[in-house]
Amino acid sequence: MARRFIVAGNWKMNTNIEEGILLAEQIQHGQRNPETEVILAVPYTHLFPIKKKIKASSGIRLAAQNCHDRNAGAFTGEISPTVLNTMKIPYVIIGHSERRMYNNESNELLASKIQAALNNGLKVIFCCGESLDIRRSNEHVNFVKQQLEESLFTVDSTTMKHIVIAYEPVWAIGTGETASPQQAQEMHAAIRKMIHNKYGKRIADNISILYGGSVKGSNAKDIFCQEDVDGGLVGGASLDSSDFLKIINSL
Repeated sequence: MARRFIVAGNWKMNTNIEEGILLAEQIQHGQRNPETEVILAVPYTHLFPIKKKIKASSGIRLAAQNCHDRNAGAFTGEISPTVLNTMKIPYVIIGHSERRMYNNESNELLASKIQAALNNGLKVIFCCGESLDIRRSNEHVNFVKQQLEESLFTVDSTTMKHIVIAYEPVWAIGTGETASPQQAQEMHAAIRKMIHNKYGKRIADNISILYGGSVKGSNAKDIFCQEDVDGGLVGGASLDSSDFLKIINSL
């Protein structure tokens, strides 16, 4: 297990297949920092066609944006972690703030999803973070601690090497509020300390913790230079290849 520098692009429900292929190819052929691992979390419909276009040697990996906690069954519209495994998709995002908000995903459900993903050989990008009300009440550290304890910390130490954490300050996304690099560092350091307390120093020192609060080419360098920030989970800026490449090269 080694602490890696990662920039992950979450395309959410954007681009059609042709647009997605073009965007992935622009990122693949762009000038990129070879020490930064690049992950593209694309819509389910795009996974297979983009996988065929991305060279294994490019250093770009694909991620699903979600998966179910069952391998199969009568779950219309869901995606099986077993299917993702057979497609050789290496990563899956679990616990994104939008899934928590719009799909009412509980910490208990997320714990089950994490285990299902790991059982199927997937690496997990686990998202955590607090709302504006919780930030203003100064309960943000305790809130994130509860998210980790009730979801991620059900994983044993031997499988933590398959986990990447993404901290999402939900309060700084689309609210007009801005998270400073120092605020990002504060929470990343707190998360790393929580991991240290649960799993020990070696695992805490080597797990990658990404920042997911409206990262752009203009602010990425200031955020990424913080000691405990190991990259970003990027939303809107990942849909523009030039901006996304600038973010990648900020590490």
